Amino acid sequence: MTTPSAIRATLLVLYSPQPEECTRFYSNLGMHFTAEQHGQGPRHHAAVLTDGTVFEIYPSRPDKQTGDLRLGLVIDGATATPALIPGRHVLTDPDGRVVEIQAS
Repeated sequence: MTTPSAIRATLLVLYSPQPEECTRFYSNLGMHFTAEQHGQGPRHHAAVLTDGTVFEIYPSRPDKQTGDLRLGLVIDGATATPALIPGRHVLTDPDGRVVEIQAS
């Protein structure tokens, strides 16, 4: 593995044909979402993660879709619904994305 760089992600946007179901899925992992709409843009949900990264879920459109994507998240397993025991868990969100969880 190479030396870590000073780059960090600040924004992650998922485009989903099932935005409400995905928002529920990620809320059950302990994310706290707020409904937002910027001007005439689409209504969507946003959560700010512990490190300041903004995680948003938008409704998909023909020109805006998130296909195959694998996410890795570190969470407090006790805050998940249902609670997750400490360790590695591989889940699938409502759109079929693989979500690898490291629960503490």
